Amino acid sequence: MTTNLRAALISLGSTSSDWTGEAMKKYFSEVDELDIRKIDIKISGKDDEILYDGKVLGKYDCVYAKGSFRYAQLLKTLTTVLNKKCYMPISADAFTIAHDKLLTHLELQKQGIPMPRTYITATINAAKKILEDIKFPIVMKFPHGTGGKGVMFADSYGAASSLLDALSTLRQPFIIQEYIDTGGIDLRLIVVGDRVVASMKRKAGPLEARANFHSGGTGENYEPDYMIKKIAIDTARAIRADICAVDILQSARGPLVIEANVSPGLQLITKTSKINVADIIAKYLYDKASDNKSRATDAHSSRMITGMISAVDDKKNPGRQRKLITDLTFRGGNIIIPEIVTRSTELSPSDTFEITTEPDSIIIKKMKIR
Repeated sequence: MTTNLRAALISLGSTSSDWTGEAMKKYFSEVDELDIRKIDIKISGKDDEILYDGKVLGKYDCVYAKGSFRYAQLLKTLTTVLNKKCYMPISADAFTIAHDKLLTHLELQKQGIPMPRTYITATINAAKKILEDIKFPIVMKFPHGTGGKGVMFADSYGAASSLLDALSTLRQPFIIQEYIDTGGIDLRLIVVGDRVVASMKRKAGPLEARANFHSGGTGENYEPDYMIKKIAIDTARAIRADICAVDILQSARGPLVIEANVSPGLQLITKTSKINVADIIAKYLYDKASDNKSRATDAHSSRMITGMISAVDDKKNPGRQRKLITDLTFRGGNIIIPEIVTRSTELSPSDTFEITTEPDSIIIKKMKIR
């Protein structure tokens, strides 16, 4: 690539992260693959400092940070500190929202995104009252957990009541949710930016109701329709993540979102869809980091221009000539003229122009059409 950009991938070093890191090296001039467990953050008044393995973290144009729910607070803090200094595809809030099923459903509710009916109570006794009116079977979930962990099923009031008694001893918060019978099948879609880049239909393994890969689920290629794609993209926007996986159930009421994952595994969906998802993610990160850097350069140039514009306006020069001192941005062989330069003229897109070039200058004149 023509633009030299530095990137860091901060993760737990999974296979999916390894694939993504290798793909990023095709686009970025330098990529550091860092272990999130070696990250320390110091916050004091107006100052903050991020350390990696005891040393100050370097400067990057892009940082892709990801990890399990156990590191949600660290990831949120890291992103809060870094997101004004470089491009990060996942917002600080996304780490707490996506790693908490209740918060995820609250965000979906606010955005009008369809999901299964969900209940949360303050006490076990209140939960048992809900069980008296709900239809069985039901699903009970811990708010935190990935890969289908912390998901329990109850097919009767007695079974659910026993689970509640067990949960009371663990003093764990939990969610009660209607069970959507799909024959152990769900949909997983990977959202990158404003599009769905890969999708698959997952089927639960033997004696399992969870279709997750780590629970023995298998996948088959699947092409979602417009509505399902839109729901997935809307979900990613709701949790404020440029890269995430969205899990959807197909029900009699239509598609229902059950989870959003900001650190999705790529093995099964890559094998199933035959799409190099890691490469798509890497290319997207590069493009966004490049645009981010260009905008920062343009903003710096505009500030420079504002401070250095000199206007010459006298009787011999009624046209009010301006001399602008700035840098120019080059993208793909094209010269991008700063916006402030355009605003200082009376040119419009409907005009026809005469352009005169020399090795060290460009003169643009509006042609007078008779």
